[in-house]
Amino acid sequence: MLRRVKHQNVPLSGLLRAAARARKNAYAPYSRFPVGAAVLAGGRIFAACNVENSSYPLGMCAERNAVGQAIAAGNRRIDAVARPAAPCGGCRQVLSEFCAPDAPVIYASTSGRSVTTDVGSLLPDSFGPANLPKPARGRKNPSRR
Repeated sequence: MLRRVKHQNVPLSGLLRAAARARKNAYAPYSRFPVGAAVLAGGRIFAACNVENSSYPLGMCAERNAVGQAIAAGNRRIDAVARPAAPCGGCRQVLSEFCAPDAPVIYASTSGRSVTTDVGSLLPDSFGPANLPKPARGRKNPSRR
């Protein structure tokens, strides 16, 4: 049985369904590996797919697209994540930026069974905002010009 997201009334199975629907829209002509992902933020589900590019590094993973949608909608915390396979290292880092370490992540293993874990287990001792030096007093943050 899939658990419900803490403090939310959305079962992880609902996130998986949203990810599966998004996967149908994936643009994956190079890898032929369409991916859909869904994140829960602010009580809403944001689902997206991977979008590849012939210049391979410019492709976008489904999780990063879903996180981007949630952030664009004004959210700053992701409460849960679902996708059909384990997330790549880059996506694990992005998720650690916006998720609490205990935020649930559900995905299918290579054997096809469902795995429910959390962001902290996917990327232990992650690098994040707390690892960056604080701006010097009196200096304006360059990103707020």
